Amino acid sequence: MSALLELAGVERAFGGVRAVDGAGFAVAPGQVHGLIGPNGAGKTTVINLISGLLDPSAGTIVLGDQPIHGLAPYRVAALGVARTFQSIRLFPELSARDNVLVGQHLRRTPSLAARMLMLPSAGAEERAAKERAAALLERVGLSQRVHEHARNLSYGEQRRVEIARALAAEPRLLLLDEPTAGMNPVEVESVAQLIRRVAAEGRSVLLVEHNVRLVMAVCDRITVLNFGKVIAEGPPAAVAQDPEVIAAYLGSPK
Repeated sequence: MSALLELAGVERAFGGVRAVDGAGFAVAPGQVHGLIGPNGAGKTTVINLISGLLDPSAGTIVLGDQPIHGLAPYRVAALGVARTFQSIRLFPELSARDNVLVGQHLRRTPSLAARMLMLPSAGAEERAAKERAAALLERVGLSQRVHEHARNLSYGEQRRVEIARALAAEPRLLLLDEPTAGMNPVEVESVAQLIRRVAAEGRSVLLVEHNVRLVMAVCDRITVLNFGKVIAEGPPAAVAQDPEVIAAYLGSPK
């Protein structure tokens, strides 16, 4: 199966520090691919490189047959990449629904003139967009919080609004950066089920997550980073038994 996303020889330096050092891996269509490693391994930097927030110092990042390294974030998003953030980035004074509406901007069709003139087509599209935003919030378990200001939601609920907002863009590739941070076990299981459903729809998911149990349960394949380098890659069962991965997380046995 050809890759939807492929990184080859990707590097990113900050001064004298190589946050990402020759990293390469591929994500297949409809696959949940885990990206794990100790704190400071370079995982979020890789997400930022893929989404266009950072430019690589070297290497290539290809989505489908389109090189995306060096593209502005809005151009990467237009090609079908959506993401969540390690640090929540919602609009606190907007409702949960309006935050999700923001994520639909690439998929909405009426022109600015049609909206300003309040043409019937624009009104119908606006109603449909609000209904879809509410449906996405229901999908992440927030059907009772649609009109609540984001600032009034719990940390775990805000995380789920971010996931709904990313899905609103109808991405080919969904980048999830620590999506279950701050969630209780019931919420974590709900997100796990959601990730499986997203992949079953044919979307690819790149998951950065410290909850190893979740990663092992939902991922088809896992790449492990340490000090910016790929130290292991493969199915979850194989990665879990890799001596270098065990040493990176637990320390070498005496």
